[in-house]
Order: sequence, then C-alpha cells, then structure tokens
Amino acid sequence: MAVTINEVAKLVGVSTSTVSRAFTAPDQVRAETRDRILQVSAELGYSPNPSARSLRAGATATLGMIVPNITNPFYPPIFKALQQRARTLGYTTLVADCDDRESAELEAVAAVANRVDGLLLWASWLSDERLAEIAAQTPLVLVNREVPGISTLRIDLTAGVRQAGELLHALGHRRCALIDASRPGFERDKLFAEIFRGLGLTVVELGPYDARFESGVHAATLVATGGATAVLAHNDLVALGALQQFTALGVRVPTDVSLVGIDDTLLAAVCTPALTSVRIDPEELAANALELLLDAVTGRDPRQVVVGTRLVPRASTGPAPAPR
Repeated sequence: MAVTINEVAKLVGVSTSTVSRAFTAPDQVRAETRDRILQVSAELGYSPNPSARSLRAGATATLGMIVPNITNPFYPPIFKALQQRARTLGYTTLVADCDDRESAELEAVAAVANRVDGLLLWASWLSDERLAEIAAQTPLVLVNREVPGISTLRIDLTAGVRQAGELLHALGHRRCALIDASRPGFERDKLFAEIFRGLGLTVVELGPYDARFESGVHAATLVATGGATAVLAHNDLVALGALQQFTALGVRVPTDVSLVGIDDTLLAAVCTPALTSVRIDPEELAANALELLLDAVTGRDPRQVVVGTRLVPRASTGPAPAPR
C-alpha cells in the first residue's frame, strides 16, 4: 500500500500542510524541518508525484486555472510560477480565459472540470450556489471570492494602497483621482478611496470602467481637465492606458501628475517613466494556490489564506506641482 502524506506528517511530528509545503514551497519551511520531511519521505518511499501515489480514482495528474482575461499581464507570471511548482510534483497545468464573462466561465469550467484533479477559479463571476455545485464535483479553490465550504486565496491590497496614499501625501498631493474598474458587486476600489480619504486626501472617483487599457486612456482625459495631481489606477493595465494618454495630451508624468498602478507587472518596470505600483508577488500567490489545491485534492478541510502587498515606488510619482 502506498505511503500517504498523513503517515509522513505523523512520523515527523508536523501537519500535512507543512509536508505539502516542503515539496511545493520549500522556501516557506524551516531548513531543518524540510530536511527531516525529505529524509522521512525517502525512508518510507513517499512520493508527491500524483501518478505514483494515485491520490484518487480517475486522477488526471492535471490542475486547471481559469482567469478573467489572459491578456492582462498580471496573470501569465502567476500561471508560470504555478506550472513550475506543479511540475516538480508530477502535475501538468492548463489555463483557460473567460474574457470577463459569466457564460464563458461556465463553458470553461464545463470543458476542463472532468479533466483536472483540482481547479483554481480567479475572481469568479459565478453565483455562490453554482460554485458550491462545482466544488461538490471537482476540488476547487477560489481567488478573491469567498464561498462557505470552499478554500479561498485572498489578496489583501490594504497595506500597499495605504503606502501609496502615504507616499502621495508626503509628496504634497492633496487632490487625487481614482480610476475605478471594479466589477459590479465587488466594489474593491471604493475601499481604496476610503483609505486615501482617511489620510487626508480628496478623492475624485472616475468610472466604473472595465479593467482594460482603453479605460485608462479615457479616464486620463478627464483627469487632465479635473485638477487632480495624482492618480491611483485599478491596475497596471489601466495605469498604462492613462500614461499613454497623458503623453498624447502633453501632461508630464510625474511633473504635472503622479501615477500609481496595482499588480506590479513586468510592464510597470519597463515603461517610461517606470510605474509606481502596489506589488502582488506571483511566486507567493502560486505557492499558496498550489498548496490549497493539493489540500482540496486530498480532501482536507477548506481554509482561507491571505497574501499581503507592498508599494514599489518608481519614477511615475513625484512632488505635487505648485498651485497655478
């Protein structure tokens, strides 16, 4: 009979989650504990390879991830990191795009649910009831969506957004624009406005828009005529649209207006000027997502994991311009 993760955990004296992390996210486990887990696993003949362990009947050794919009540069690094970690455990990974539409998400779930051992849904459009139905058939993890009985990976942007507001306030900005691209029913950006106001900043809310490059282009024209000296965009993609339009309008960043994005994608570091952004670490997201997925696959109780954020200041933020 194959050795189980529970047997390894019991012999080492740690939780099964710690054993899982030793294989999926070794940097998150103390070196001595990780070494002991690997030693005991070798002695017992335990392998995290799903095809070797046959974790469950009909196992496919495949994990799935469905995202709202694969053209958003935020998602590819996360999928890449998830794929690399999963490969070390013998899993293949696949990704599908639902184009920010509920109907397309349903189609994607129907297409892949029976082909994967576990499924990661990112900011799902589906109802709680439908998600519960899916979870009853396929091990499921949700990102930025909470449904009772289903594991959740939540990104907490509070710290990073607060740092952005503190930076802008210290630079002398008092009137800020918020480019809101929150989805209906998930008014995330309203929280950002409240954080900024709590720091003594006046906030002009623009939108809601779709979370796309073109939304930033449209909003930038309004900012240019509205008197705000700083902008917080829904994400880097929206911020880059605003940056392009500011350049076209002759509005200098950061001399005339400072600009902050969210996600800290690769494009944030390579655009001109480089974009100040709230960083969400794709490696940390991937490690926690994979651990939650494997927990779901092996039937562990659902739980929530929260990933924090921090601000990465770059050249797109500077002192507020002198009043005209």
